[in-house]
Amino acid sequence: MTLTHRQRIERCLAGQRPDRPPVALWRHFPGDDQTPETLAAATLNWQKTFDWDFVKVTPASSFCLKDWGAEDVWEGHAEGTRRYTNHVIQEPQDWLRLPVLDADAPHLAAQLHCLTLLRQELPPETPVVQTIFSPLAQAKNLAGDENLLAHMRQNPDVVWRGLETIMESTRRFVRAARTLGIDGIFYAVQHAQAQALAREEFNEFGRPFDLQVLEAARAMPLNMLHLHGRNVYFNAVADYPVAILNWHDRDTAPNLAEAQNRFKGIVCGGLRRETLALGTPEQISAEAADALAQTGGARFLLGTGCVADVISPYGNLLAARMSVETLP
Repeated sequence: MTLTHRQRIERCLAGQRPDRPPVALWRHFPGDDQTPETLAAATLNWQKTFDWDFVKVTPASSFCLKDWGAEDVWEGHAEGTRRYTNHVIQEPQDWLRLPVLDADAPHLAAQLHCLTLLRQELPPETPVVQTIFSPLAQAKNLAGDENLLAHMRQNPDVVWRGLETIMESTRRFVRAARTLGIDGIFYAVQHAQAQALAREEFNEFGRPFDLQVLEAARAMPLNMLHLHGRNVYFNAVADYPVAILNWHDRDTAPNLAEAQNRFKGIVCGGLRRETLALGTPEQISAEAADALAQTGGARFLLGTGCVADVISPYGNLLAARMSVETLP
């Protein structure tokens, strides 16, 4: 029996092996991500083309920062990301000047409108997941990497206050998005890696705020954690209250099989982003088959460790989508 997208993922969550492994890829839509209407249209076309098992909505990372004054520009990065052209936070005391944003702030409201458009156009059996950046990830883009680290280590109290403001603003947005009928959030954590912070720093400035944001999303069934980077602190987030955990499993430990012993939900991965962009369909099929062998097809969703690059060939993306149709 062929299952719907929602049924397929629900069976995975129940620890069962569905008719085939679910699969989803997501990408940025540079240029199109500057208005809710064009982002919705691009996202719908992406879904119509490949029929993924869920739709991950990917606005520019600045969507949650522009109401604080952040500015960015598209310069052609293969990942589809934009470069920040100003940093709202310059001096430590600037953290105390951030106001709490309500979900009706103009740029946040625009993203809610995008979600409304998507939910109206997509069938009910197709889950929709909205990208949410952790407070620490938002703080990095408000201040820049160097400022954030210097302020954290020299003025931790004011950074903590700023993170509280960002966290509360994010919680308000999540609650508003929840009322629109979406199925979960794609929660992006960027600092649980050795290159970014010491483990103790992440536990102090990352984890407490993550858990409060995720509490606001708890009522949704398809919350997903994206653990970004290499040399990650996997165990520091493995107990987060999410249904799916996604990380760069081809580039950093643990692999999929090991992760299933440390995380109780669905593991998402198996495909290397570089293979999608620069490899061949045969290589993509081989990675998919290896991922299935690692997991046995249970509690497994085929995806990549991060966004698909905007330069990824159509044939490679199609190979990823079709690989689940032929896996044993």
